[in-house]
Amino acid sequence: MKSKKKTGKCEPCAASRSIKPASAAVVKRRAQVLKALGHPSRIRILEILSKGETCVCHIAPALDSDLSTVSRHLAVLRNAGIIDDDKRGLNVYYRITMPCVLDFLRCIDKEKA
Repeated sequence: MKSKKKTGKCEPCAASRSIKPASAAVVKRRAQVLKALGHPSRIRILEILSKGETCVCHIAPALDSDLSTVSRHLAVLRNAGIIDDDKRGLNVYYRITMPCVLDFLRCIDKEKA
């Protein structure tokens, strides 16, 4: 008979950090945020913005992507409420408004790949 493999830290962690059942609206909001985090370029954008407010003119070269592609990624993050923008003259600056996503990314980084 096979024994179940224990998952170590996850079992006690799951019991002590359980969350209450959420309304349909909250679940939909969570899914929107997680979906927004579901692209490598958007993760890289968050890494850039974690250092502070940044102009889109600096984000595009850092990603080695064209401005229109980066703008679409920024729009997804903004629509999910993760970031916000501020237009100053011809430049648009972005900043993280949901800093807990950085904690979530750090949590993922702690787990073995």
